[in-house]
Amino acid sequence: MAKEHSFDISAKIDMQLFKNAINLVEREIANRYDFKGTTFEINYKEKENVLVLVASSDNKLDTLKDIVIAKLLKQGLSSKVLDELRVEDASGGTRKATFKVVDYIESKEAKKIVADIKKMKLKVNAQIECDHIRVKGAKLDDLQKVMKMVREGDWEAPIVFENMR
Repeated sequence: MAKEHSFDISAKIDMQLFKNAINLVEREIANRYDFKGTTFEINYKEKENVLVLVASSDNKLDTLKDIVIAKLLKQGLSSKVLDELRVEDASGGTRKATFKVVDYIESKEAKKIVADIKKMKLKVNAQIECDHIRVKGAKLDDLQKVMKMVREGDWEAPIVFENMR
């Protein structure tokens, strides 16, 4: 009997890399000339899984967002890790942007991924298990085709492949 291979599709992020990126942003902003003498704040609330950025103007807030995304990409994380919830006025005439840190695949999107895998008509089995999708198959080539299709898709969550066996 042929050995069955499998892998998991999830959206887990390495929180240490995420925190490193936020620390790098804080250091860079503290040293940038265009932020000297202005109000800014970068606050990651771990319990709520929320990142809050505060800056003195909309332009500074946009610059801050760009720097955060650049540092996430440098750490090997996807820009889809952050989902903007709202931008609002804060105290002292500043602007505040709140981002949700996405580290899971929503059930609606997971169902669409499983449906797309089944449309490929390969001899693989994909099923949703808790916060990830397990894909099983006898041929490694079929699993690699599935990985390629999922990588090329445009998903809301930052897709990660784990536990390749």
